[in-house]
This record gives sequence, C-alpha cells and structure tokens, in this order.
Amino acid sequence: MNELTTEQLARYSRQTLFPPIGEEGQFKLIHSRVAIVGMGALGTVLANHMVRAGVGYVRIIDRDYVEWSNLQRQMLFDENDAEHLAPKAIAAANRLRQINSFVEIDPHVSDLNPTNAEALLGDVDLILDGTDNFSVRFLLNDVSIKHNIPWIYGGAVSSRGVSMTIVPGQTPCLRCMFGQAPQQGTGDTCDTAGVISPIIHLVASHQATEAMKLLVGDHTYLNRQMIHIDLWYNQHSFIDVSHAKKADCPACGNGHFEYLQADLQGETIQSLCGRNSVQIFPVESQSYDLHAWEQKWKPLGKVERTPFLLKFYINDLFTFVLFPDGRVMIQGTDDVVVAKSLYSRYIGS
Repeated sequence: MNELTTEQLARYSRQTLFPPIGEEGQFKLIHSRVAIVGMGALGTVLANHMVRAGVGYVRIIDRDYVEWSNLQRQMLFDENDAEHLAPKAIAAANRLRQINSFVEIDPHVSDLNPTNAEALLGDVDLILDGTDNFSVRFLLNDVSIKHNIPWIYGGAVSSRGVSMTIVPGQTPCLRCMFGQAPQQGTGDTCDTAGVISPIIHLVASHQATEAMKLLVGDHTYLNRQMIHIDLWYNQHSFIDVSHAKKADCPACGNGHFEYLQADLQGETIQSLCGRNSVQIFPVESQSYDLHAWEQKWKPLGKVERTPFLLKFYINDLFTFVLFPDGRVMIQGTDDVVVAKSLYSRYIGS
C-alpha cells in the first residue's frame, strides 16, 4: 500500500479513520486532479471541501468578480474582495491556499466556452459543476463523454436543489435526461427567485461526497439517482434514472458533441439570464491594456481600475466591465442588440 507522510497522517487523521477512505483512499485523493467550473455559491463550497479533503490538484474556473450580493452565500469571499472587485477565481485561490498549502490551486479567470473547454477540463480526473448556466453544463457533459471523465451536476435556487452523478458509459448523461439546454429566461435564477445559503451547502455537500467516492474508487456506493431537495418546504426525493439512458442520445449514444462544435465566428454574445447583463467575448483572445483604456474612457465618465478589470460607468444607465483578455460584461441591459451597439460605440467593431 502507498504510504502517507507523517504530516499527511496528522492532517487527514480524522478522514483516514473513516474506513471507506482510510490511508489508501487518502493517498488516491492526494494524487487526484479535479476541475471546478464556477466559483460562486456551489463552487466555493465544493472547492472548500476538495481542498480540505486533500485533493492534490484543484483547477478553479470563473469569469466573474466578487460583488456585495455574493457574500450572503459564497463562503470563500469577504468584504475586502467585494470592495476591490476581486475576480472570484483569484480571491478563492488566495483563500484556499491559506486553508491547505499542500494542494496545488490553479485559478483561471476565464469564460468556459467551446474554444477552451477541452484544454481546461480534458486533463483532470473529475469535473464538478458549480455553474448556474445550462448551456455550460451541456458543454461539461460533452467534454465528460468525449474524454471519459465523470462529472457531478448540481444546481440550487430559492430553497430547492438538485444533484446527479454522471459516469460515462455507466449512467445516463445530461442529454439523456434533458435533451437540450432550456431556452434562456424560462427558469428561475438566484437573481430572480433568490436563494438561501443552507440549500447551497446541502447540494454541494452531496456533490463533494460523490466526488470523494469517485476519487477513492468506491463505485459501489455511488448515488445513481437524481436528488431533489426543498429545504424550506421539507421535500426530499430520489428519482430513479437508471432507465433514462438513451441509446440514441446525441452525446453518449452517437458521439455527437454539438456544444463543443458551436459555430464561433466573430464575437460570442450571451445574455446573462437574471442579471440584466450581456457578455461579449471575442473568440480570439486579445490582450487589452487596462491603463490605456482607463485613460481613453476617463473623459467620458467614471472609471474604476483594479489589476484584473476596468469598470466604466455610462450615464448612470450602463456599466462596462472590461477584462484583460478582451471580454466585456455590459450591465444594465439584457438586450443583445443594445449591448452590441454600446460595444461598437465604446470598444469598436
């Protein structure tokens, strides 16, 4: 059996006393690689669990920055992060390194999309879903099936939560279950229906436990059902999905990965449901000098610059958030036509 060091035995002593993990399982955790997509509510809880459990390599991916409304439920952030508009991936990485300096934390301030998904997710042992976007989840599903990497779906809004473990070749995949991503605006989001923190921790804890089972190799006790929970209204159900696997599923049945093969010409434009914002991201990443753009926009309105982003306020109606890779979030509208017009006016076409 592979042996742990004296320091590892001390740090993880309570975890190795748990028979399904033991010292052998802990050794596997230390030599595992996990990617977490989304460093919001679910993602911060997932990252906290993975790092404290001793998973040796944790890649965290998030495109956003910390806002005051995040602090109610996103456990790795504090007021200083919100005050300084810290990118979530960077702020989370700083906190996680303080929790366990022996874990390699690999933060990416990135928008996960078909151009980078395989590079960011294709070399890990497990993918954890901390996102709030179904199109991104279907992208995770495509990478999972194509590269034979398990992933764990999770979602929470209001007081409701859902989780499902997806193991390629063994369980139904997300496309077996739902067919395709729902149209934007048809479901509740945390920004439209609210959310309470306890449901976040419960769903993420289900995901993290399933992650540990997969990483130590204990497939016997994997939960092969879909979990639905409503904490406020005392509802808890397990849905048998064993017969949901479809032979003609586009992804796991036919090997057609359309979310990885999206047509990406020009800019990627996405309305961020429930956030009154539109994101515009050039397919070919560019290097933007934030200082230079600050000087350009200063005569036109209020600007705020951090090492990671630049905010430009337009007539108290719209806010531009410019990132060094050329990505822009336009806050104050969910109309892509309006956003594109503003982008052309202040960035260029």
